[in-house]
Amino acid sequence: MFLDRAVKTKKHPCFSKSAHNYARMHIPVAPVCNISCNYCNRKYDCVNESRPGVTSEVLSPEEALAKFRIVKEKMPELSVVGVAGPGDSLANFPETKKSIQLIQAESPDMVFCLSTNGLMLPEYQEDILQLGISHLTITINAVNPRIGAKIYAQVNYQGVSLSGEEGATLLLDRQLKGLEYLSARGIVCKVNILLLKGINDSHLEEVVQVVKKHGAYMTNIMPLIPVKGTRFEDLPLSDGKELNNFRKKCSVHLKQMYHCQQCRSDAVGCLGRDRSLEFISDNYIKEREVSSI
Repeated sequence: MFLDRAVKTKKHPCFSKSAHNYARMHIPVAPVCNISCNYCNRKYDCVNESRPGVTSEVLSPEEALAKFRIVKEKMPELSVVGVAGPGDSLANFPETKKSIQLIQAESPDMVFCLSTNGLMLPEYQEDILQLGISHLTITINAVNPRIGAKIYAQVNYQGVSLSGEEGATLLLDRQLKGLEYLSARGIVCKVNILLLKGINDSHLEEVVQVVKKHGAYMTNIMPLIPVKGTRFEDLPLSDGKELNNFRKKCSVHLKQMYHCQQCRSDAVGCLGRDRSLEFISDNYIKEREVSSI
């Protein structure tokens, strides 16, 4: 099983820089999120923005399958199907699960992955294994609840809304438990860390060390993309040199990702060559109608 994961990683552009000729497809079937981050504002219909949490449409599992068929037909280099929002893949698990099962039935050799904040990992860890998910990305921005409390406004778990250190503590506990359990069973786990100057920048190395201890394969330190209307819209930004210095410093502990494009929730194509706008429903439906005349 571990060998199979290694082979699949070679075809996953988000986990292997050498996989740049392979394409990935994010299916936006997960609109609901169960935490509120101070840097996030999920506006679904903004076609001019490229950042996580943005999509031009939200699809049902059946619509995701139909779109997958079209993309696969036009993009033979497609190797990865992932659920990365626009909310959280596990906060919408019935839709996430059904979408993967439908696509898997037609293309079992496809690499399947999920992105999540990790809150619901312990609930769904066995389902993730049974689904044949090979790669998982967990966003863990802090391993100290005092710092986490500055990042997360609300953590909504089992009908209860928690804030401050209480919410951050619960989230962290479940993130690390899920990471450790799934990585020990062969899931290739990447941890995304958003660099927030003045909030967690002095804490990044500790985050990397802790997630390594719990089984992370690599970490991806990402720059903040300021979003209007969020609490962190005016947070100081890091340039590329500063960002890479953080990555280099952390690389002594764990493999680092340097080629992240901070993709949309409906991204389609190779990294750096996004083709998602070609496959928005109105576009490809009209194209099909024209081609059938």
